[in-house]
Amino acid sequence: MKNFIHNKKKYKVDEHGYLIDPKQWDDNFAEGMAPKVRIMGGLTKEHWQVIHFIRNSFDKMNVCPLVYVACQEKNLGLGDLNRLFPTGYHRGACRLAGISYRQEYFQKNRLENNLTQIKDDYKLKIYGIDAQGFLVDPSQWDENFALNKAFELKMPQLLTGRHWQLLAYLRQKFAVARVIPTFAAVCQDNKLDIDEFKTLFPDGYHRGAVKLAGLRLDE
Repeated sequence: MKNFIHNKKKYKVDEHGYLIDPKQWDDNFAEGMAPKVRIMGGLTKEHWQVIHFIRNSFDKMNVCPLVYVACQEKNLGLGDLNRLFPTGYHRGACRLAGISYRQEYFQKNRLENNLTQIKDDYKLKIYGIDAQGFLVDPSQWDENFALNKAFELKMPQLLTGRHWQLLAYLRQKFAVARVIPTFAAVCQDNKLDIDEFKTLFPDGYHRGAVKLAGLRLDE
């Protein structure tokens, strides 16, 4: 975490310059950050229209709008986008708006589930994974891995207390016996029926729960 200062106002940003807390955003942040995304001479009306669209979308729906949505909404072609934001949509427009596409997920998790143990939501930690996305070394696992993997899998809901309970169960069982329990054992030990499991892990047991727990069935 770093400090970014413009006009004597201090902002907390990650190592890539993205605002840690979107609520800290204001016009001053965008103006100060503009030269760092290769926009010289100040932000124009066209810039502000895109920036405010991103902000409004995030404020209303906690979603960083996709690039083609912003382009369609503001009638921008690829040439316009390149001219306005030479470093790109995410690294330019979204950064100026104080939003990252990852924040919609992590902000909710931190606020709604109070995951205070996760201190580096925005820091891209490097994990060793195989070709199918499974963690190679289970000892590398942490909550941040599970959150990022859930985001990658486009899980339709946040990781709730029930998710964390089941992930902790899998991790604990593996730590003791070095064996991943069967699906039936997981359901029996946690009073879990198939319908609830399907809702919690729509990608299934192996590709969903086990993967998020940082384990592999061939272990």
